[in-house]
Amino acid sequence: MSRNLTSTLVDDLRARIVDGRISPGERLPSESTLIAEHGVSRTVVREAVARLQAEGLVHTRRGSGSFVLTPPAAPGGTSRPVRTLQDRRRLLAFRTGVESEAAALAATAREEHQLARMEDALARSEEEVDNPAASLENDFEFHRTVAEASGNPYYVDALTGLGPAMITMPPRRLDGAPGGGRAARVAAEHRSVLDAIRARDPLAASAAMRAHLANSRWRLEAEAGDGPSAAAPGNG
Repeated sequence: MSRNLTSTLVDDLRARIVDGRISPGERLPSESTLIAEHGVSRTVVREAVARLQAEGLVHTRRGSGSFVLTPPAAPGGTSRPVRTLQDRRRLLAFRTGVESEAAALAATAREEHQLARMEDALARSEEEVDNPAASLENDFEFHRTVAEASGNPYYVDALTGLGPAMITMPPRRLDGAPGGGRAARVAAEHRSVLDAIRARDPLAASAAMRAHLANSRWRLEAEAGDGPSAAAPGNG
C-alpha cells in the first residue's frame, strides 16, 4: 500500500513540475503540506522526494527543502523525457550536431530583428542572473532564436520540441553557491555565438556554438562529480 501511495504522490508532483505549476528553482511544498494534502505519512513523502531526486527533477538542500531542477519534456510531446545524467549527455551530443549547423546557417540567413532578440535574451540573462526560472527561459530563448535565424523551420521544430528542458539547471545554483562567475562564462559563450552570426561568419558561428555546448558538457560532468569542478567553465 505504501508503494502505491508513494507512486501516486510522485506522479502528482512530477505532473506539477512538467506543466510548470512548480517552476525550476522553486521549492516543493513542505513535508507537512504534502502530508495534509495527500493524507500520507512522512515516510511516503520522503520516499516520493527521493524518487524525484533519482529522476533528476529535484534537489534537496538540508534545512531548506527540495527545489525543482529542469523539468523533463511533457508526456505526449515531441521529445523523450530527460531524467538521468546519461540522458543529459546524449541530449548535449544531439544538440551539438543540430545547433552547430543551425548557427552556421544563421550566420548567412539571419535578419536584424533576430539579432535584436538574441541581444535582448543576453541582456535579460545578465539582469536576472539570480532568478533560476528566468535564466532558464532566457537561455532557451537565445538558442531557439539562433535556430529560427537559420531559416530552416526543422531546426526550430527540433528545439521547440525539446523545450526549456534542454537547458540544465545546475544544483549548485540552488545551494546558494555564487552563480555570477558561471553565468558570466555562459554569457561570454553566447556573446561569441552572436558576434559570429552578426559578422556573417558561418565557420566561426559553428565553432562558437560547438565550444559553448562542449563547455556545457564539461559543466554537467563537474556538477555530477565526474569532472574537475575547479576547472569547469559553467553551465548553460
